[in-house]
Amino acid sequence: MSESRLPSFAESDETGFSEWLRAQSEPAWTDATTHAFTHELGDGSLDSECYADYLVQDYAFVESLVSLVGYGAGQAPTMAQKRRLVEFLNTVTDDEDDYFERSFEALGVAPTAYENPPLTEPTAALCDVVGRAATTGGYAETLAVLLPVEWVYLTWAESVDTPDDPFSYREWVTLHDNPGFASFVSWLRDEMDTLGPTLSPRRQRRVASLFVRAVHLEVAFFDAAYRPE
Repeated sequence: MSESRLPSFAESDETGFSEWLRAQSEPAWTDATTHAFTHELGDGSLDSECYADYLVQDYAFVESLVSLVGYGAGQAPTMAQKRRLVEFLNTVTDDEDDYFERSFEALGVAPTAYENPPLTEPTAALCDVVGRAATTGGYAETLAVLLPVEWVYLTWAESVDTPDDPFSYREWVTLHDNPGFASFVSWLRDEMDTLGPTLSPRRQRRVASLFVRAVHLEVAFFDAAYRPE
C-alpha cells in the first residue's frame, strides 16, 4: 500500500500507534505469523536443507540488522534508550552469532556458503529497506523497521511448539520465545506508541509504509525458504 493511500492514525480506532501499524499490515501480518514454515519448524518436520538455506539468508540479513540497531542507538534521544538498543545488539552479535555457527556446522553448511552468499530477492529487499531506514530517516524510521521484524518473530515463536530435536530448530524457537526477547519487543512497542502520535500525519504514513513493507517481506522471506519442487 502506498503512503498516500494509508489512513492517518488520527482517523483510526486503534488505541496504540504500534497496534495501528500492525493493523495496516494485514493480511500480511497474519500470513507471516502463521506461515507454514514456522509451524513445520515448530513440529520438527521442516526439511533440513530448506532450513539450512533459510539460515544462510537470515545470517546475511543479520549484518544489515546490526547496522540498523547501531544506527538507532546513535539516533536514540536518551541514554536509557541507547542502552536498551546496545543490549539487544550484544545479544544479536553474541548469542545469535554463536547459534548460527553451531547450526551451520551441524547442518553441514561450509563457511564459503554462508560468508558471502548470493541473496534471494526477499533478502536483498529486506536489506534494502533496512539500509534506507538507517540512512534516510531518523529514530522513528528505525523503529518502523526494527519493530515488525522482531515482533513478527516473537508472535510466531510464541504460537508454535518447541521441538526437542534437532537443537537448531529448538534453539531458534527459544531465541524468539523467551522473557528477555518479549520484553525487548514490548519496549519497542512502547517506544513507538509514545513517539508515533507526535509525528506529523505525513511522517506517520511514512513510518507505516516502512512497517507494512517489512511485514510483506517477512512473508516473502519465508516463502523463499522452500526449495522448488
